[in-house]
Amino acid sequence: MQPDLPALGRRLAAEGIGSFFLFACVIGSGIMAEHLSGGNDAVALLGNTLATGAILFVLITMLGPISGAHMNPAVSLVSASRRELRWSDATAYIVVQLAFGILGAWAAHLMFDLPMLQFSVKARTGLGQWTGEAITTFGLIFTILGTVRFRREWVPASVALYITAAYWFTSSTSFANPAITVARSLSDTFAGIAPKNVPSFIIAQLLGAAIAAVVARWLFDEVKPSRE
Repeated sequence: MQPDLPALGRRLAAEGIGSFFLFACVIGSGIMAEHLSGGNDAVALLGNTLATGAILFVLITMLGPISGAHMNPAVSLVSASRRELRWSDATAYIVVQLAFGILGAWAAHLMFDLPMLQFSVKARTGLGQWTGEAITTFGLIFTILGTVRFRREWVPASVALYITAAYWFTSSTSFANPAITVARSLSDTFAGIAPKNVPSFIIAQLLGAAIAAVVARWLFDEVKPSRE
């Protein structure tokens, strides 16, 4: 059953703003980290990780009460499959996430005096990386559904901490988001991915999300939330 939600226009505005700042942060912090790390990829990834985790906490805390702060087509599709969001609304969410996320990527380029229009040449492919994307997206959806079920007030921290960890324990550095995968293909920077590698990443992400939705329904939905 679908819950009472704010007007669609407000929800789309929240998704647009959230996607813009999330994608700008992921790409912009990658550019800054690469500039300051002196060629040390571990330091650059650490800077990219901390900025991404921080902005996720802020955006989900701020925008979650309006739209759910999905900022991710995989999250919107799972919400629709659980009848928590109309399919038509989910489609609108995804269009806005992608459009404003790409604007965020372009804004990051503009801030760092880079060409706004570019394509990544960074290869990210192979069974290991596809497995990493399936696992990291499974974990993200599983984290969201479990925390919403039992500790809703902890969703911003749980998601931010999960992505912070997943940047480091997954081979793909945790894209876990079809829209940001597309946006990152339009940025030949630290966070980029070659456009030809995007379809395989998205397939892995959607597979991981679908499995997580099934497992979470079985594991969580019949358990009564704690009243503590």
